[in-house]
Amino acid sequence: MIVKSEEKKIVSLYKNLSEGDRQSLMAFAEFLSSRTVVVDEPLGEPLDIAAKDNESVVGALKRLAKMYPMLDKSKMLNDTSVLVSQHVIQGRAKEEVIRELEVMFNEYYQRLRGDSRA
Repeated sequence: MIVKSEEKKIVSLYKNLSEGDRQSLMAFAEFLSSRTVVVDEPLGEPLDIAAKDNESVVGALKRLAKMYPMLDKSKMLNDTSVLVSQHVIQGRAKEEVIRELEVMFNEYYQRLRGDSRA
């Protein structure tokens, strides 16, 4: 549980962000909160969800999280955070980052399936 000082810090940081950064933070927070582990269910195939026109990196991350509900997003957090940071902080092209995110999600899925090629 978040203590009051952490809540105040989060609110303070949020208030100091631009509107675009606020939207990115909220989308990333939603992604983090969606990290659930599916237990004792068949693996299933990834869902077919098309990218939206002019999709953002965070939008792609949310789409991929929905496409691969069987993946434990907490195990992917470090890898996804690095790519999102490269885009947001370092200005790496969103198209490159989105492509890498798509490959990453597929590789995690293939490993979960036990596919040795991934």
